[in-house]
This record gives sequence, structure tokens and C-alpha cells, in this order.
Amino acid sequence: MPYKTARTPAHWSAEELTRDQSWIYRIDADQAAHLRRGVQEAYDPARQIFDYGKDDFDLGSARDVFAAAFAEQAQGRGVSLVKGLPREGMSEAEFELMTWGIGLHFGVARPQGKASQYISAVRDAGQTYRHGGGRGYNTKASLDFHIDGSDVVALTCYNAAKSGGMSMCSSSMTLHDRMAAERPDLLELLYQPYAYSRQGEQAPDEAPYLLCPLFGMRDGRLFGRLNRNRVNMAQRLDGVAPLSEQQWEALDLVEEIIRRPDVMFSMWLEPGDMQLINNHVVLHSRTEFEDHEEPERKRLLFRLWLSTPDSVALPPEWAECYKSVEPASVRGGIRGFGWNEACRAFERRQAAALGMHVAH
Repeated sequence: MPYKTARTPAHWSAEELTRDQSWIYRIDADQAAHLRRGVQEAYDPARQIFDYGKDDFDLGSARDVFAAAFAEQAQGRGVSLVKGLPREGMSEAEFELMTWGIGLHFGVARPQGKASQYISAVRDAGQTYRHGGGRGYNTKASLDFHIDGSDVVALTCYNAAKSGGMSMCSSSMTLHDRMAAERPDLLELLYQPYAYSRQGEQAPDEAPYLLCPLFGMRDGRLFGRLNRNRVNMAQRLDGVAPLSEQQWEALDLVEEIIRRPDVMFSMWLEPGDMQLINNHVVLHSRTEFEDHEEPERKRLLFRLWLSTPDSVALPPEWAECYKSVEPASVRGGIRGFGWNEACRAFERRQAAALGMHVAH
């Protein structure tokens, strides 16, 4: 099959992101103060997150900044960064609510795990990454490059680590181009299904693994997805066909390319930063970190997975991963064990507010 794809802004190199930093946006002091006041007025510890709607959060003129950053991840490079969110004078709970409120303006949050949580605290909880139920976000381990199970992942930084925890990203579009030039025979294998473990977080009606190619096309667009740890773990599951020597070789070449200095871009997330990544065109990772001793200083980020109104149609062979592959649909996420009518009602309500449609 032909592997030549039209070059887009998402086909970037590390040097290009370094040279042209128009993907970085800034909230000014007045905008930050407005956000802080609005969140603190809206915050009520007796309310659950589903009790809030986007009208509870007046983003003021900062909304234009966030809108530009969301447009950049959707239609541009696939990664953007907003700096200057209010951090000082904000409790963890208020900062988390601010993250949730921003998300309500731009997408429908997706559940993220066994507990069906719609926002996650990314911190070291003493868990283990490389085992059958492991998730990277609650460990301090270095992570494999991967995508998250949604159109967009948003990370806001409340506290940085004492050392380490550097954020890394690579364009899966650039990866595709390099493989097409260097080893088209191995690239062909990545258009075939690989098994991914669900890490024991599957809903009652789901299998313990899913099948999905690493690359796919739809309407002339290229899409990529990878989670090496989940591919490795799937090989331990009953019913999963062993990968061939060539399939392992293809995965190893992927790992080598995305870590090349001219492909991989690294950044430090600082308190008050929000990072946005389009999972369909950008892979991300993180280095191991050492944390502070004081509990109030320990590394803490908040993570949202979002379906967005401007999402595009995905490859049909990705349907098992996302439930829906149609544009502007509520798709992706990990439904887990607690996905119930309250979750479904929130998704319907939020989708209606943003002009999106719900597949389930």
C-alpha cells in the first residue's frame, strides 16, 4: 500500500518545535486573577463534579487563549501549552475544579479507569507500572511512549517533582514518515491489528484485551496510536496470538525512532501549566522522578481525557478502541466498573451543551 501522506503541521521535528514556539500560549496576571476568583466562588465541597456545568465557570478573556490552544492541538501540531494558570492561593481541590471547568468549555470528559473516574490526580501512589494491572499515572516510574484513550489529554500542573518527571512527546506522523523511508516492510505490519491489554480495567461486557492497528487512514488523514506496555502485557493473556519476530522488530524500530534527538521534544511542566495533546497524532511519555518529602510539595498534576466538538472521523478499524469513530461524537475512555446512569446522564447533558452526539 502507498505510505506517502500529505505533510501537515503535525509532521514536526524537535527542532521545529524549538524554533517556532507559537504553540505556547500565556494567560496574563489579570486573566489568572479572574479565573481564580471565579473558581473560588463556584467551589462547593458538597457538590460533585457532575453537578457543575460550563456556565458555572466564567473564563473571561482567558477563554480565547484556551480556544487557541485547543485549536492548535486539533488542527495544528497536535500539542500545545498554556502557561500562567493561577496556582498561588489555590488549594488542590480548587485547582482540580478549575481544570474540570476549563474542560467543560471545550469537550466531554471521558472515564479513565477501573473506578470510572472522570478526572485523575497524577501522583506517585506507590503503584507498579509493569504488571498486568499497572497504570503509569500513579507511579514515579519512567513511562513508555504511549497515547491515552481519548481524542485529547489535558494535564494541568499543581506541583512539580523535586527532580525528574520531564515530559516528552514525539509526532506519530513523523514516526510514520521515517518508517516509510527506512523500513516500509515493517510499517506495513503496523497497519495490522495488535492486541492491547485492558490492564484488568475492562467493563463487564468487554474482553480483557482489544485489537487495533497502530496506524490507520480515514478520509485521506493519517492517525497513529501506541501503548507498548499494553502490547507487551497482552502477550501474557489467554487467547492472544504471539507476535511474530517481524512484529516485535517493527515495535522496536518505533521505539528507536521516537526517541531520536531530532524527533523527540522534551519540556518541563511547571506549576500553572496546562499541556494539551492530540492522541491521534502525538505520542507522549515521562521520565522517572524523585519527589519531595513534604506531602504538600509532592508532584501533582490533574488529567482530563476529552472528546471534542471539532474531532474528525477515525479509521473504522479503531472502533473497538473508541466505541465510535464518527466526528464530534462522545468516544474513547475506559468505562471501568463504575460507569452508571449518572455518568451517562452527564455525557448526554455535556454533549448537548457542545452540539455533540452520544453513540451509546
